[in-house]
Amino acid sequence: MFDVLTIAALSDELRAKIVPSRVQRVFAIDRWTFGLECYAGKRWYVLVSIAPQDAWVTLQTEPPTHDPSLVTPFLLLLRKYVRGGRLTAVSQPDLERVLFLDFEHWLEDDDEEGRLVQTRLALEVMGRYSNAVLVAQESGKILDALKRVTPDMSSARPVLPGRPYTLPPSQLKHDPRGLSPALLAGLLRDQPPQAPLSSALVQTLLGFSPQMAREAAYRACGDPALPVHEALEDPEVIERLAAAIAAILQPLADHSWEPSVYLSQDEAVAFAAISLSYLRGMDVERYTWISEAIKRYRQAHQQAKGVAESTQERYAARRQRLLARIQEERARLAARIHSLEQELARSADAERLREMGEMLYAYLHTITPGQTALDVDGMTIPLDPQRSPVENAQHYFELYRKAKAALSQLPERLEAARTELAYLEQLATLVELADTAETLEQLGRELEDYRTHRQSPAPAARQRQATKLRSWRTPNGDRIYVGRNGAENERITFEIARPHDTWLHVRGMPGAHVVVRWNSQPNEETLQQAAALAAWFSRGRTDTRVAVDATERRFVQRIPNAGPGMVRYRNERTLSVRPKPPEELPLVPA
Repeated sequence: MFDVLTIAALSDELRAKIVPSRVQRVFAIDRWTFGLECYAGKRWYVLVSIAPQDAWVTLQTEPPTHDPSLVTPFLLLLRKYVRGGRLTAVSQPDLERVLFLDFEHWLEDDDEEGRLVQTRLALEVMGRYSNAVLVAQESGKILDALKRVTPDMSSARPVLPGRPYTLPPSQLKHDPRGLSPALLAGLLRDQPPQAPLSSALVQTLLGFSPQMAREAAYRACGDPALPVHEALEDPEVIERLAAAIAAILQPLADHSWEPSVYLSQDEAVAFAAISLSYLRGMDVERYTWISEAIKRYRQAHQQAKGVAESTQERYAARRQRLLARIQEERARLAARIHSLEQELARSADAERLREMGEMLYAYLHTITPGQTALDVDGMTIPLDPQRSPVENAQHYFELYRKAKAALSQLPERLEAARTELAYLEQLATLVELADTAETLEQLGRELEDYRTHRQSPAPAARQRQATKLRSWRTPNGDRIYVGRNGAENERITFEIARPHDTWLHVRGMPGAHVVVRWNSQPNEETLQQAAALAAWFSRGRTDTRVAVDATERRFVQRIPNAGPGMVRYRNERTLSVRPKPPEELPLVPA
């Protein structure tokens, strides 16, 4: 259904909405699907899939769910040549199922000030032959393709880096524009007489899809399956057929699109950039833009095929991948903490090293060359026979100085490592509790921030675009906020909460920050409800009773150089509550 008309309508839509625009992000959704975030007064997302059985392109304003950990060579190339650049033009080659997106990007060189690079992203939406190819416009050569095509795979058109980019091979068909009835009749006579009229049009006319051909045949004679020889017997049918072909192609010139989706018993049957007469009788939904029709069709079509289940499977797999990566970081930190603890234990013997050095100086006159130990006052002091008595004593004093220096730094390093581990424990818990794909995606970005910045990911996390906070209202008008990730924990605690509002967190285990922003006087009923939520959105969700600490926000402080949402607090009161989900509490989503 992605025929030349769909591509043309998409081209018009992209030009109207995002040309020019700045490309802010490039991301992968799966192996064959990627997206561009473009800013043109607001954020737009161009999504592209070249999946062999389901190739498509669309434009939307909703941020799609994607996997930040999924990186391909083609994605890295797009980030180099497209991200940060400007989308300057969108076009479609004549009667081709190809969309060109042209970009300008200032590329910095190692030894120069930089240069302006112009690239073209060719989106070939052609069923199993679909591809996305990045081309250097100056040379016309391919930089890379999402799907590389070797000479063994296609001798007619290899698609490999360094080769000139060419359009897909031209088919030996006739240009349908400006087609006269006489010329059309001549073309049809070359087709098998018993062939259905719609099939003959597909075989004869350049760029004509089966859907376009069925529509043209229906408009001409009311029967797309009418044999060619019967159509040729009636000159009026041929005249009407030529007029129908011209009418179907007219939007290419005047842009008079009528994006539509056709449904039968709530099942999506087709979408098109024009109105389809041959599907009359079906339910039809009209849209202003073709991307809206594509989105509606795909949603309905996917639901009918049970794709919702596979989405849940991908969601679960994404969660497990995140947890596995967090576990890798936790294992690394646990090993580091063990090493620091051992070093701290060794450093605790510093005074003994000093005492051993002093003993050696006191008994230098008793040590003979080559002696391996000195026994004095119940103490055995190992000696290096290759060193003199003075050198042995100096060696113990050097070990003492190193141990003392380490001892002064180790507790702080150990505390920082334990805080970092606690942050990862909290992040893992929030991943386990994530109830939407968007929340899981935000936590994935937070993990990437942590891996990039290690011990201080908070600044990077706070730079993320703010999303709508999760909150509920009580009958008294009080508002309870619950964080879904580190950035939201930071936001509700240090931006939303006022000094005398109440802050809550489960005691001694990972969980979300909870804030009660009081509209009324603080009351025990609301406090118990907020504590039940804090217990529910924590690792203690399945416990019978959970201890929850509550204190005024003014007594909560960030832990310096720790991950987002890592705090210490004082003047707390501890409540013992049963975890409850929001649905079991007298709360209204705010």
